Amino acid sequence: MSAKSIHHTLQMEHNCVRDPQQGFEPDGRYGFIRYLEHGVPSSLVRWHYHEEYELHLICASSGKVFVGDYIGQFAPGHLVLTGPRVPHNWVSLDTPEEGVKLRDMVVQFSHAPLEQMAAAIPELRAVLPLLSRATYGIEFFGLSEQAMRRFERIRDSSGLPRFIEFLTLLGELAESSNYQLLSTVPMQSSDDDDALARISSAVNFIVQNFSSQFSMSDLAQQLGMSERMFTRFFRSATGNSFTDFVNRLRVNKACQLLMETERYVTNICYDAGFNNVANFNRRFLELKGMTPKEFRQQASGRFGA
Repeated sequence: MSAKSIHHTLQMEHNCVRDPQQGFEPDGRYGFIRYLEHGVPSSLVRWHYHEEYELHLICASSGKVFVGDYIGQFAPGHLVLTGPRVPHNWVSLDTPEEGVKLRDMVVQFSHAPLEQMAAAIPELRAVLPLLSRATYGIEFFGLSEQAMRRFERIRDSSGLPRFIEFLTLLGELAESSNYQLLSTVPMQSSDDDDALARISSAVNFIVQNFSSQFSMSDLAQQLGMSERMFTRFFRSATGNSFTDFVNRLRVNKACQLLMETERYVTNICYDAGFNNVANFNRRFLELKGMTPKEFRQQASGRFGA
C-alpha cells in the first residue's frame, strides 16, 4: 500500500467525520432519553466518545467492533452498553454497494438523573452496578429480540410511556447474568475533535487493510506526526500499541477462518496478513492461549463440525 493511497484514504475518512450528524432526534424532541438509528455509510460511523451512556443494537451487517481497548466481531443482534467517554466504533465489512438503510438502533442517556433518582427511589439502586460495569463496555447475550422490541417502543413513544419502557429495558439488562465485559481497563477518552478525527481515520484504514502490508511510519507521516509521537498517541487513544492492534485484528480474522473454513493453517496465516508462520503461531498463542490447531479443534467441538 503506497503512502499516496494511505493519504487519499485518510483524507476521505477525515472529511466524512466532519459531516453534520444525522439520525439523532433533534433538540427539543426528546427528554432524558434520546433515540437514534442510522445505516451505513454514515458520518456517525467513526471512532468517538460522548458524555452519555449508549445502548447499541446492531440490526444488519457484520464487521469489527472496538470498545476501549477491546477488538472483536459483531453481527446482527450484537447488543452493547458503553459508559460515558468510553471510545467505541463499529466498522461494517460486508456493506453492499447500495449501503444498508438500518444498521444501528441506539438509546442514549446521562448518568446524573439516574443517580439522583436512585438516591430517592430504592428500586432504582439495582441499576447502579450495571452502570458501573458499563465503564468497560458490556456485551449482552440472549437479549437481542427482547431489546429490539423495547427499542421500537422507545422510538415510537414519548413522555412517561417512553420512560417506563426505558426503565424496563434497563432493569432487564441489570438482571442479566449472560454478558461479558469488553475493555480490559475502564478507558475514558479526553481527546479533542481533531484527535478523534485522526484516530478514527487511522483505525478505519487499519481495519480495511490489516491483511495487507503497510508500515506505521506511513500512517504517522500522513497524520503529520513523528513515529514516536504517533506511538504515544495511538496507545493513549486505543489502549493498544500499533503492533498489538494490528496483530489483534489479524488473529481475530484467523479465528474466523479457522472456524468457518477448512483451509490449511499455513494458508490462513497469510490470508490474515502475517508474513511468516512462526510469528503467526507465536502471536496466536499469546492472544488466545492455544495454538491455531487447538483453537480449531476446540471450535469444532463447541459448534459442531
